[in-house]
Amino acid sequence: MPSTAGLTHTAALARFGHALADPTRTRVLLALREAPATPSELADAFDVSRQVMSNQLACLRGCGLVEAVPDGRRTWYRLADPHLAPALDELLRVVLHVEPDCCDGETCTC
Repeated sequence: MPSTAGLTHTAALARFGHALADPTRTRVLLALREAPATPSELADAFDVSRQVMSNQLACLRGCGLVEAVPDGRRTWYRLADPHLAPALDELLRVVLHVEPDCCDGETCTC
């Protein structure tokens, strides 16, 4: 029988996988590992509508990966935990090391 901690870990990794399953959400996470940003900055940087960005940020908040920080009339988004930036860096190293030519971003040939 799985332990409670195992279920918690499974759920946490499933949320992380869900977040990374969308290219826009992945790009947001990678951008936020560098510095906080506003939704409009992110929308402009990734050439998506503000509504699309709002939906993606809501998903990432729901997954517990980003947090909103009000600043007057603006809201900044940042990674919710300082461990996320190095974790993303390590994940990039692993994926690129294991099979760099496996997937083109849309389909996998593995």
